[in-house]
Amino acid sequence: MGFEGMSFDELEGVSPSFAEALYRQFKADPASVEAGWRDYFSSLETNVSGPSWARSNWPPSETDALTAGLDPTQMMPAAKPAKAPKEVEGVKTAPVATDGKTVEAAALDSIRASALIRTYRVRGHLLANLDPLGLAHQPEPADLSPEYHGFTPADMDRPIYLGGQLGFERATVHEIIAVLRKNYCGKVGLEYMHIQDVEERRFLQERMEGKDKEINFTPEGKKAILTKVIEAEQWEKFCARKFVGTKRFGLDGGESMIPALEAVIKYAGAAGAKEVVLGMAHRGRLNVLVNVMQKPYRILFHEFAGGSSNPEDVGGSGDVKYHLGTSTDREFDGNQIHLSLAPNPSHLECVDPVVLGKSRAKQTQLNDNERSQVLPILIHGDAAFAGQGVIMECFGFSGIRGYNTGGCVHFVINNQVGFTTSPQFARSSPYSTDIAKMVQAPILHVNGDDPEAVTFACKVATEYRSRFKRDVVIDMWCYRRFGHNEGDEPGFTQPLMYDEIRKHADVSRLYGDRLIAEGQVSQEWIDQQQSAFIAKLEDEFEAGKSFKANRAEWFGGEWSGLTAPTEAIFERRAAASGVSADALQAVGKVLTTIPEDLTVHKTLTRILDAKKAMFETGQGFDWATGEALAFGTLLTEGYGVRLSGQDVGRGTFSQRHAVWTDQKDGHRYFPLSTIDRGFQVLDSALSEFGVLGFEYGYAGQAPKTLVMWEAQFGDFANGAQVIIDQFIAAGEAKWLRANGLVMLLPHGYEGQGPEHSSARLERYLQLCAEDNIQVANCTTPANYFHILRRQMLRNFRKPLVIVTPKSLLRHKAAVSSVEDFLETSYFHRVLPDPKAGADKDVKRLILCSGKVFYDLAEARDAAGDTSTQILRVEQLYPFPADALAERIAKMTHVETVVWAQEEPKNNGAWSFVEPLLEDVLATAGVAPKRAVYAGRAASAATATGLAKTHAKQQAALVAAALGHD
Repeated sequence: MGFEGMSFDELEGVSPSFAEALYRQFKADPASVEAGWRDYFSSLETNVSGPSWARSNWPPSETDALTAGLDPTQMMPAAKPAKAPKEVEGVKTAPVATDGKTVEAAALDSIRASALIRTYRVRGHLLANLDPLGLAHQPEPADLSPEYHGFTPADMDRPIYLGGQLGFERATVHEIIAVLRKNYCGKVGLEYMHIQDVEERRFLQERMEGKDKEINFTPEGKKAILTKVIEAEQWEKFCARKFVGTKRFGLDGGESMIPALEAVIKYAGAAGAKEVVLGMAHRGRLNVLVNVMQKPYRILFHEFAGGSSNPEDVGGSGDVKYHLGTSTDREFDGNQIHLSLAPNPSHLECVDPVVLGKSRAKQTQLNDNERSQVLPILIHGDAAFAGQGVIMECFGFSGIRGYNTGGCVHFVINNQVGFTTSPQFARSSPYSTDIAKMVQAPILHVNGDDPEAVTFACKVATEYRSRFKRDVVIDMWCYRRFGHNEGDEPGFTQPLMYDEIRKHADVSRLYGDRLIAEGQVSQEWIDQQQSAFIAKLEDEFEAGKSFKANRAEWFGGEWSGLTAPTEAIFERRAAASGVSADALQAVGKVLTTIPEDLTVHKTLTRILDAKKAMFETGQGFDWATGEALAFGTLLTEGYGVRLSGQDVGRGTFSQRHAVWTDQKDGHRYFPLSTIDRGFQVLDSALSEFGVLGFEYGYAGQAPKTLVMWEAQFGDFANGAQVIIDQFIAAGEAKWLRANGLVMLLPHGYEGQGPEHSSARLERYLQLCAEDNIQVANCTTPANYFHILRRQMLRNFRKPLVIVTPKSLLRHKAAVSSVEDFLETSYFHRVLPDPKAGADKDVKRLILCSGKVFYDLAEARDAAGDTSTQILRVEQLYPFPADALAERIAKMTHVETVVWAQEEPKNNGAWSFVEPLLEDVLATAGVAPKRAVYAGRAASAATATGLAKTHAKQQAALVAAALGHD
């Protein structure tokens, strides 16, 4: 193809042949090239043939370049032609070349030099000295050589016009290469040219590039870095001596991370951060706990010896020491910073969205709209960073309303091996960090054997995040001196790597020798630092033997006023969740008033008219209205409300309409925000794992906000199973972390197939124990209203899993009256049968949960059956055994008790409730000793996808439950 009509932005960026060909085309016919290129070439000829001081328009301004349609950072920007050279008093004007060939050659030299410089900006990191072990051999890319760009050996010492690039007016190729190698191919390799924003690229370029750019720290700074490296190293060696063979997932080989993390915290504090929230997996966690978080050494030594850091009366399962979190306050240069490290399970990277959610909640509480006061830091392993999909989900949050945290600092401990697997077998990309390019995050690769380089990279990264509020990645190349844990033999799979590691000096030795050579410290000083720290550890080790934890303080800060449940485990623990008629009407007015400047969809108008009728008559309140009333009344009472998930603003089934979109200009209106602007309804990324983890983290930090996540269909939560199993169900028992997150899971058998019927209710019930979570399957709008309000009004928090309906959203019988919401009403764990006869006449009792009640009641009433009563178990856990037993005891003539469900026998609630119902019937003292099952047969799939088969199954289970033919 020809060059006509092409601009510099369309050039891939590094081919000098294109620019040269275009320049020759310009020489033949200036009008044949695009205007921006024409201006650039004209300016270039003026500058290469005239004195450097006469460049009144060089380098071009960003405005000039953008006006010409070019990118100023591409180093071939358009610029207005320079004015003719003028004599300046006291300065001799350089002779002006008049020979056309000389001008053309000089111009071509400048073009080639610019292409060479840009190539190093894009690909110089490929030659950076990153691997401490020297095993990552890579041939030098051809395009980083002068020859690739058209320079011959004879050209190497000829001055070339650069116009200020690299800090040179003119420089030889030798000088250019020397500076580029120093800037981009040293111990820090920067990837940043994938970033589209001009200002961001220029910011990073200014910190990395130039003939005078060096990594420099003061003598005090160097000593501080070395001291932290020594402490990190000696901690690991001390633990290895004292606890031989015990797993600690040590940081050996990556000790530079400790001073680096302190640098991030220090520079963040200088930029205004008040809080730092950290998340990490195993490797180096204990080191971070004691040497960054300042958890007392004696406590960890006590835990190593098999003790607990929790008081004896706390209870719970506890967890291994390298899963635990902590919090502390630190001071750096006079700036007070609160640090918190989130607890995490073994599941790699699953803590990441939790940390982001917690950080976002803190920012909301601090009114930190600039996102400058709270900084999230995530520490990753290289294999996990490349392999775990939640990384992509978390990066995806970085620019989304309601989820962005103003940038996260990602620190990768690049072991160059994952468990026992080499990188070439574990990923398809050159770097483990390539996933970060999806959001144009800059990536600073750095050699972990150079603590100064690592600290410098952290400084640049933190400044970037503070300035641009975007994610940034530090990729510290190091090694793992021992196996995945201290009991592994890494030589089985990595003989060459570990042969090199055995010969490789410790980081403290390499850096200490360097500072000795610089005259910064002496060997005596180093020995003294080591001895003093080891003596301190010995003292703490002895203190750990007699350590006894003080009283646990679960509930402080935002959790003040809340406590653990004090009642017996299965008691009702109800709350006065009803409200006044005036409160309902006030919220109702908000929900039905359309602003004058808003043009809503005509269907929404009809929906709002129907809502008005509900409030006028006091009858027919549907599911969505009951939910909105819960939200609105909580907002009125000072609680926050946050709802997120896929299309939750409208609702998966077009039922909610918490957001109204103008049909003319597309602007959005949130009715409940007129009660409190803190009302958040957020259409999330198409993610389950990441978003549910984010909301769990948010809820843990914001107990006075009703935090809800809604699945598009209930079983979509399967993609977030790690968050459910490891955090929601077990977090309180393992880590003493209460949480009030609500999961809304659409569920119901309407013939929509295996994936759109079941929320896998059985999986949540299987997780229930020790009062850890709540599981409910509500059937009326009012009961849903009350359970949401109860979640906030009680003085404790437990996660709540609600199986929500689909067809019941608009079912004519699934409605409530105004009386059901008023002060005298509350959440019913067991709902009575509204059309039941006298208890003494009941011969058949059907117990069920959820939508099937309406099918059963309709069939019973149609058959004229007056001896069957149907009770709805609205809360399945904690199981309402007391309420059921009390109710059933009144049915003195009952002959048969049935548990009816829509789900297959191996799904749903049957396996969970069967033994519980046996105890209930014994307590009630009625004739039946066991409940019988009525429902679908056991099945591998949760439901049929055939409409006729579904209808036949549904009719059969209803008939079986009622005892009809």
